[in-house]
Amino acid sequence: MHSGFPALLRGSGAEVSSGPRCCLIGWQHPSGRASGARRRGVQRREERSSGGTRFVESDMACGFRRSIASQLSRVLDLPPENLIKSISAVPISRKEEVADFQLSVDSLLENNNDHSRPDIQIQAMRLAEKLKCDTVVSEISTGQGTVNFKINRELLTKTVLQQVIEDGSKYGLKSELFSGLPQKRIVVEFSSPNVAKKFHVGHLRSTIIGNFIANLKEALGHQVTRINYLGDWGMQFGLLGTGFQLFGYEEKLQSSPLQHLFEVYVQVNKEAADDKNVAKSAHEFFQRLELGDMQALALWQKFRDLSIDEYMRIYQRLGVHFDEYSGESFYREKSQEVLKLLDSKGLLQKTLKGTAVVDLSGNGDPSSVCTVMRSDGTSLYATRDLAAAIDRMEKYNFDKMIYVTDKGQKKHFQQVFQMLQIMGYDWAERCQHVPFGVVQGMKTRRGDVTFLEDVLNEIRLRMLQNMASIKTTKELENPEETAEQVGLAALIIQDFRGFLLSDYQFSWDRVFQSRGDTGVFLQYTHARLHSLEETFGCGYLNDFNTACLQEPQSVSILQHLLRFDEVLYRSSQDLQPRHIVSYLLTLSHLAAVAHRTLHVRNSPPEVAGARLHLFRAVRSVLANGMKLLGITPLHLTSRRQLMSQQSPIDTSECFSPKGKCLNSLKLFQNILLKEN
Repeated sequence: MHSGFPALLRGSGAEVSSGPRCCLIGWQHPSGRASGARRRGVQRREERSSGGTRFVESDMACGFRRSIASQLSRVLDLPPENLIKSISAVPISRKEEVADFQLSVDSLLENNNDHSRPDIQIQAMRLAEKLKCDTVVSEISTGQGTVNFKINRELLTKTVLQQVIEDGSKYGLKSELFSGLPQKRIVVEFSSPNVAKKFHVGHLRSTIIGNFIANLKEALGHQVTRINYLGDWGMQFGLLGTGFQLFGYEEKLQSSPLQHLFEVYVQVNKEAADDKNVAKSAHEFFQRLELGDMQALALWQKFRDLSIDEYMRIYQRLGVHFDEYSGESFYREKSQEVLKLLDSKGLLQKTLKGTAVVDLSGNGDPSSVCTVMRSDGTSLYATRDLAAAIDRMEKYNFDKMIYVTDKGQKKHFQQVFQMLQIMGYDWAERCQHVPFGVVQGMKTRRGDVTFLEDVLNEIRLRMLQNMASIKTTKELENPEETAEQVGLAALIIQDFRGFLLSDYQFSWDRVFQSRGDTGVFLQYTHARLHSLEETFGCGYLNDFNTACLQEPQSVSILQHLLRFDEVLYRSSQDLQPRHIVSYLLTLSHLAAVAHRTLHVRNSPPEVAGARLHLFRAVRSVLANGMKLLGITPLHLTSRRQLMSQQSPIDTSECFSPKGKCLNSLKLFQNILLKEN
C-alpha cells in the first residue's frame, strides 16, 4: 500500500455520499488562496488580479493532471510525479456526459492481497470527501472504485484548443506521461524483402509496421536508424542461379526482370523437388558464390541490382524511406569470424553430418540446438544475423534494436539473442523482436502470390473509376496521386485495426471496403475539415470565445482530444498501432456528429470562429495520428471526391432502432451533401 493512503482507512466510519460534489467555478479557500496551489513542484503557477487567483495554462493541456495530482499529493502524502500516471482521461460515452479525468483507487492499493484489501468503493468515497473543487476542477464524484474529476468547461476549452494549435505536430508528445524519457539511439530493421523476388503483399506488413514504429520513436525524440536488411544471400540464390541457367532468357530479364525471375524461381523449385541433380547444382552454385566465383557473383549482382531498382519504386509509392540498405551478403565474410569466435569459446559443436551447431540448452536438447554452418562450410541465416548485430553495435552503439518480421521467426530471434548473450555480448538484452501475423495464401514457391504492385495499381484504378463517375474529378490537380493515397490509407487501416500478431487471409473485398471504419473515412474526414478552413479563411482563427463551445458535441471532442497523449503512450509501450487507429476513427465520428449540428455557415462571427477553432484542432490531431501510421493526409478542394466511394444515402440507414450509429461514413457523407 502506498504511503499516506492508510490515513483514509482511519475515517470515522460515517456513511459517505457517492454523489457528485459540485462547487462554483472559481471556488477559493477562505484565505483567498485557490485550492491546489503550487505544491511539491507541480508545474503550474498563479497570477493575482482583482478577481482573485486564476489558473494559468502549463506547457501542456494535460497540466490538468498535474493540478489534480497536486491535491492528491497533499491528501495522500505522495509526490505528484508518483500519481500522474494513475490519473487518466475518461473515454467519452454516447449515453451520458462523463467526467474528464479519473483516479483508480485500486492502483493505490496494488500491493495489497485481495483477501485483505479494504472496500475500494468506500476508499474512493473517503478520498473524494477530502478533496475540494477549485479554479481547475469544478466537480468531484466517485464511480466504481474511482474518483472522478470534471474540469472547468471554459478552461478546458481554451487550454486544449490553444495547446493543440501551439504544439502542432508535437501535441500529445510533450505530455508529462513522457517526462524524463531519455533520448535513445534506436535501430529498426524492417521490410527486408528477398532479392530477385517481386514485392508481394506479405512484405507489406513488415514495411508498414516497421515504418510506424520508426515514425513513433522519432516523434518521441529518439535518434532512429531505419535499416532494410535485404535477403540477398543464401541457398535461394543457388536455386535461382541454376534456374536461370536452365530456364532463363536474357531478353525477358531485361524487359520484365522480376516477373521473369519469379517464374524461373517457381519452375526450378518444382524441378529440384523431382530431380536431385538440379538440387545438387543449386547447392554447388551457392558454394561458388561463397567462394567468390566471379561468374556466379556477376549473375548474383545483376539480380540484386534489378531487384533494388524495383523496391525503390515501391517504397516511393508507399512513402517509406530507409537510412541504410544492407543485406546478408554484407556479412558473408564476417560470419566466418563469428564461427571462429564461437569455436574459440567452446560453443561450436560438429555433428555426424558435418554441420556445426550451438547447443543453447547445455544438455543436448534437440529443440535448443541452432545450426550455424552447413557441412560444406557455408554460412546460414542465423550466422549472418549474429554478424550483422555485432557490426551494428560497433557502428551505431544502439540503446535498442528492433527487428520487425513475421511470427514464424520468433524462435530464430530467440536463439540469435541467446547466442549473443553466451558469446559475452551483454547488450543482447537491448535487442527486441516485434512479430506479426502472416498474410496467408502467398507462398512464393507455389506461385500463389498477390504482388503488392498489382494491388497498388488495382486500388488506384478502382478509386479513379469511382472518382470519374462524377464531374468534380477535374478539380484535382493530380487525381492519380489522390486515388493512390486513399488506397494506401485503406490498406494501412485494415491492417492496423487488429492485433499485429493476428493472421489474415488477403482479400480484394477487404482491401476495397469503403464502408464503416476505414482509411477512406479518415482521409475523407481530414479533407473535409481542411476544406472548411479554406472556405472560411483564417480570419476567424485569430481568437475565439470559449463560451461558444459548450455544446455536448464540442465537449465530447475536447474530452477526446485530452486522451491523445495516453493513446500515444500506450502505443509507445506495446508498439501496437491499433490504439491510434481506434482513437482516430472515434475522433472522425465525433467530427461527423459535430459538423451536423455545429454549423459554421450563417452562424454569428463569434460562434463561427469558435467552431472553426474546434474543427481545426480536430484536423490537426487527425493529421498527426495519420502521419504516425504512415498515411499522408489529403487536402482536397472537392468534398465529393471521396464521397464517390458510396452513393449518398438517407440518415435512417445509418442508425439501428435504438439509435446506435451503424455506418458513420454514410452519415457523414449525407450530412455534408446538405451542409455549406
